[in-house]
Amino acid sequence: GGINKEPKANKMFPELVRAAFELEIELFPHREPSSTIAINRNSQFRPHTDSGAGAGQSTSLIVGLGNYSGGELMVEGAKHDIRYNAIEFNGWKQRHWTMPFKGERYSLVWFTPKGCEGMRGIDLDEM
Repeated sequence: GGINKEPKANKMFPELVRAAFELEIELFPHREPSSTIAINRNSQFRPHTDSGAGAGQSTSLIVGLGNYSGGELMVEGAKHDIRYNAIEFNGWKQRHWTMPFKGERYSLVWFTPKGCEGMRGIDLDEM
């Protein structure tokens, strides 16, 4: 799908999509709602900065969920425990990665790619 097309998984799991975007608002009520969420399961990312078709993106919001130990988010060398503790960071400019972990680890990452400003993921079902 193109930039204005809803992903297939959104249509398959609309309640989950809505709940994920509602969680962003609950965690950071004063944050502009994101257009996009990445849901990762048991992913351990190497040091990187985010990339994509745009020339940047909004500040990312991330939270870790699940029964795991370790798995801290490193941002520019600073360790952040994100397990049930959301933080914001600039994934486009700041190098970040996942520390090793044991157990089942999910991370939810909300952001808005450049060019999608004003599109809110929570409103997708209204399109």
